[in-house]
Amino acid sequence: MALELTDSNFEQEVLNSDKPVLVDFWAEWCGPCKMIGPIVEELANEYSGAIKIAKLNVDEHGIVAGTYGIRSIPTLLIFKDGEIADTIIGAVPKSELKRHLDPFVA
Repeated sequence: MALELTDSNFEQEVLNSDKPVLVDFWAEWCGPCKMIGPIVEELANEYSGAIKIAKLNVDEHGIVAGTYGIRSIPTLLIFKDGEIADTIIGAVPKSELKRHLDPFVA
């Protein structure tokens, strides 16, 4: 299951993570977010132990979304060593997400 992020736990769970982290920036009202949500959950199971998969609701936790300039959702950022290492914007197929994640598997 994907980790639920908040403005208060983002630094600990993402920036200080010893593993790469995929963060799905989403909102309840967003149709494409609902399309990609189940895929993100599947990836959380598939990459368990190798990559941390997390979700951040931009309506409830706007500070982090603002910090990273999230203007359209879904936006997925891959963080490595506290820095953005890759960006995926929009509802893309699972195969596309895996193509972005696989280089980060140790």
